[in-house]
This record gives sequence, C-alpha cells and structure tokens, in this order.
Amino acid sequence: MSGSKSSSKKRNAIGYNSMRCFFKRRAGFTIDSHTASIHGGKSAMFRAVTFGLVVVTTGILAGSSSSLQAADWSEAAFPVKKHDFGTVAVASKTEYQFQIYNTFTSDMQISHVKASCGCTTAIVDTPMIAPGTSGQITARFNTGTFKGKRGADLTVVITKPFYSEVRLRVDGYIRQDMVFHPGSVDFGRVSQGDATSKAAKILYAGRSDWQIMDVRSNHSWLLPEVKQVSKNGGQAVYELSVTLKEDAPTGYFQEEIVVLTNDRQMPRVPLPVNGTVESALSIAPQSIALGGMQMGEPVKQRLVVRGQTPFMIESITCEGWDVAFAPTPEAKTTHIIETTFTPTAQATGAQRVGVVITTAGDQSVTAKALLTADIRDN
Repeated sequence: MSGSKSSSKKRNAIGYNSMRCFFKRRAGFTIDSHTASIHGGKSAMFRAVTFGLVVVTTGILAGSSSSLQAADWSEAAFPVKKHDFGTVAVASKTEYQFQIYNTFTSDMQISHVKASCGCTTAIVDTPMIAPGTSGQITARFNTGTFKGKRGADLTVVITKPFYSEVRLRVDGYIRQDMVFHPGSVDFGRVSQGDATSKAAKILYAGRSDWQIMDVRSNHSWLLPEVKQVSKNGGQAVYELSVTLKEDAPTGYFQEEIVVLTNDRQMPRVPLPVNGTVESALSIAPQSIALGGMQMGEPVKQRLVVRGQTPFMIESITCEGWDVAFAPTPEAKTTHIIETTFTPTAQATGAQRVGVVITTAGDQSVTAKALLTADIRDN
C-alpha cells in the first residue's frame, strides 16, 4: 500500500511540474505548491490547473479563429495574390494590376507597398477605396535594368479600417536577346466603332537560325500581323502591326500579343497591349456608393454625363429606386445632373444595382453605372 501511495505522489509531482512549465510558457505566470496549498492543497491545485488548461486552450482556439477570419477577409479583398509574367523581352513594358475590393462599410486606405526586390516597382493607384468599390495596385517589372529569372514579394500596408498587411507575389524571366520597341502597344483613347492600328518593332541578336513563327491574340477584335524587315547573321528585325477592330468592347483593356519563336526553351514572348474604348455616352462616377441608409430616405448625388455629340437626357432609372432629376433644357456634350435616389420597398438589405441613363432622340444611346447601398429597416 505504501508503495502505491509513493507512486501516486510521484505521478502527481510529475503532473504538477509539467503543468507549471506549461503555464509558464503559455500563460505567462507560474503556479507553486504554496499557492496551491492556500486554495485547499494539491487537489485544489489540479482543479485550478484543469480550469486553466480550458482557458488557455480556448484562447488558442480563439486566436486560430481570428486568423481564419483574417484569411477570409484578405481572400475577398485580394482575389489574386500571385502573378507570373512568364518570359518577357528586355525593356518591354511589363505590368500587372492587382485588384482590391473593399467589402467593408467604411473607407479602406492603402498606405504603401514594400517590395522585396528592386526588380519590381509597386504603385498604389487607389490609395483610398470607398465602401463597395474597387481599386488597384500596379506591379511594374523593371525589365530595362534587370535580366534573367526575377521575383518579388509585395507587402501591402493597410491602415484603414484597421491595420493589416497582405503579401502579393510576382515572378518572371527577362530575356536579353530580344527587344520590343516601343515596350508596349498603347492605343490610348479610341471611340467605340472606330478601327485603328499601331506598330512596333521586334529586334533580335543571337542565333543565326532564329525566327518568328507566328503572332497570336486571345481576342477576335485584336488582330496582330508580323513581317520580317531585315536579317544579317544572328541579327533580325521584324515589324509587328496590331489592329483594334470596330467591335472592340467599351472600357479599359489590358491584353497581350504572344510572339511565337523557334526557341525550344522559351518560345512564347508576350507584348503588352492596352487602351480605352470610349462609349458614345459615359457616366461619372461609375460607382455610386451611398452607404447605410433607411428605406424612403432620399440621397442626392451629382452625376456627370458625357457624350461624343450633343445630347439631351430622357430618363434615369434604377431598379427598386425612385430617381428624380431636373430635365436637361438643351443638347450638350456634357451634363452635370443633380440626382436624388430614394429606396422603395423593393430595395432592402445590401444593394448592388445598375443605374441606366438614356438619351433622347431617334438615335438614343444608354450608359450604365453601379449603385451600392445598405438599406436598413425603419
């Protein structure tokens, strides 16, 4: 019997010491036998330890839950966190826009972005993002000063609505033997329905048997053609023509033309192509964020409507909302409209609906904007 009691004491001592070490590491305090004796001996001590384990474990699980919530938030705000530029030519304009979505009810502020490598420059295009709208960060690959395989971590520092950091990543390979001049094809602003073309040169210095096999686009409205201008030993010059066709969609586009060569290891080299196809009618702002409001509460919003030719506004509609505005007395290319939006009984909860403006006349055109709001019960 005495042997059994001795073994039990030893096990209790081992358990007590293990628990004391655990609390010292995890909870930041210690438990000693004197403290335990004040509260009724070692049996009371073990009850306290058991309760403490529950508290610490709950704290650890709560921390894990917070981490999961933070992960969910960043996934919604940054749907794309990694981008591979692939193989690009030296001095080519190589950029990628990371989209950011503000799903909160208050402004999101992007303070700055820290890059881990000079091969990439991060540009905060939208420092302040209103609720329900989006912004972007541009990652620019510095192909003129760096060569070979490169990559960088981009740490986005957010200060509102709370402090947080989100990590993005870009990678790519910058080849030295191939140059685009200019480094990208920029169409600028083009009116919808107008076809236009731009040209670029492709310069190569290397193998004597090197050649361009084909040029391709992912869209039928973007048509590339290439022809060889000169060739002397290991040097070659090609001229690339890119046509933006009449049926190009409206809005900003950022695409690429892929140049296919007879290289075995890196046959595909992209050339960036960008521009803006302007609609016959446009609305500013494109995103109308009204925030939280009550049903039946009117909110005023100034809209700027622009057209390529003089026009008058016939109607402004928004599903589930009453929209009031002063009639336009004369046809102009730009109208500044004081508009009042009032949610009806059909507009409840989170709202994300289109605002449609239609011009008057036989050749009327329409333009759309996005309205977001959170309608509360009275």
